[in-house]
Amino acid sequence: MALGFIKKMFSFGKKEEVHEEASALEGLTPELAPVPEVSLEPEPDIPANIPEEIPAEPAPLPDVPAVVPEEVPAETPQVVPEVPEEAPVEPAVPVEPEQPQPVPPAEVPEAPTPPSPLRGGSVGEAERGGVLAASSTAELTPSGPADHLPLAGGEEPAPAAAPGKVTVSKAVEKKTEIAPVEVAPQPKLSWYQRLSQGLSRSSRDLRDSIAGVFTKRKLDDDTLQDLEDVLLQADLGMETAIRVTDALASGRYGKEISGEEVRAVMAQEIEKVLGPVARPLELDLSHKPHVILVVGVNGTGKTTTIGKLAAKLTDGGLKVMLAAGDTFRAAAIEQLKIWGERTGSPVVSSKLGADAAGLAFDAFEKAKEAGSDVLIIDTAGRLQNKTELMAELEKIVRVLGKHDPDAPHTVLQTVDATTGQNALNQVEIFRNIAGVNGLVMTKLDGTARGGILVAIAAKHKLPVYFIGVGEQVEDLEPFSAGDFAKAIAGVN
Repeated sequence: MALGFIKKMFSFGKKEEVHEEASALEGLTPELAPVPEVSLEPEPDIPANIPEEIPAEPAPLPDVPAVVPEEVPAETPQVVPEVPEEAPVEPAVPVEPEQPQPVPPAEVPEAPTPPSPLRGGSVGEAERGGVLAASSTAELTPSGPADHLPLAGGEEPAPAAAPGKVTVSKAVEKKTEIAPVEVAPQPKLSWYQRLSQGLSRSSRDLRDSIAGVFTKRKLDDDTLQDLEDVLLQADLGMETAIRVTDALASGRYGKEISGEEVRAVMAQEIEKVLGPVARPLELDLSHKPHVILVVGVNGTGKTTTIGKLAAKLTDGGLKVMLAAGDTFRAAAIEQLKIWGERTGSPVVSSKLGADAAGLAFDAFEKAKEAGSDVLIIDTAGRLQNKTELMAELEKIVRVLGKHDPDAPHTVLQTVDATTGQNALNQVEIFRNIAGVNGLVMTKLDGTARGGILVAIAAKHKLPVYFIGVGEQVEDLEPFSAGDFAKAIAGVN
């Protein structure tokens, strides 16, 4: 019954010649009988749809008569042995004759079939005919979105390129990011090492000059005179130069002496000069607030010194207030505010060009109301030969004395080490006008004239509280006579 139904389906819409040829072939090749078991059974509802899809009298296919005579004799012996070999590709499902099992349409195009002896194609194509071909076309419609078509061969779409940078030259290539090389942090130098680096130019010049004087020479009057000239050129001052030459003459006169021995004696004599002035800064907190007035010429680092000093005091637990008394320079006011933010110290300021004495007066009142331990007042830089500016500085001191007769309690002068011998005159004038009672030596790094500190100490005998060799807070350190003497003499 199943064979008759299939024959009827195959013969529908074809010429009588095709039926005769098919019958003949059926008689010649009985082995083709199992083919219906291999091929997929049509769905039960196909016969009901045949009249709707195919006209009652379809037009004959023009190529069938021409193809059938040529292909039947040539391919008949080849088809018979191939059917049993191809059948195991897809196991046949046993079908009950009474109730044929419907096969899903999606599996129809996947079954490999041998070539058809009638149409030159596969057996499946010949059996399905035009109706099944149309059905197969509908089954290829993708189940995904309309704009997404499957790739041939079941290939997966290429993954999207990862975000990043590409270089475009002859071709587009992905840019390889070079990982930054982590630089090992430099070990922190000790204070003496930083001081030695700061005074390296001064010590190098001294060492080279002394070595030139004492090359294979005995210590005589000419040699001592040459050494004295070298020490004066290093800004050590006349008093220090005489002390060094006298010390050498007293023990080694007429003898050969090396440059290392000369530098060792020089370090000892410099330490003797600096020893009395190397004292720590003392604040009398019985005066509250303790007023520190910072003075100096232009560019000596007053504002930076104030910020570093405020950091040290606040780290020590003292309550500090800052006053921007340099009303001539807007950058100085902003710089002091930055230091105030870093150290947590309030800043008293006024408009640009305001009276500095009036600002100092108001700052004292605010510091007293706030209970500040220390009030540090910045002042404008002024040259010692400017009479009107020095008079203004004198006015600031006088106004502060109205609040407290002892105010300002500490007057620090910042001295630029690069100034050289002119610093001696500056210290003298500021001491007379503002009552300077302590020094802070700045910018010792990068100068060959660091010896001026020795000359100032020998002449004015003023305490040297701090020296600075850099921009960082830790670069402002209490003055040590022994460290300074060894660093400038180049003695380890």
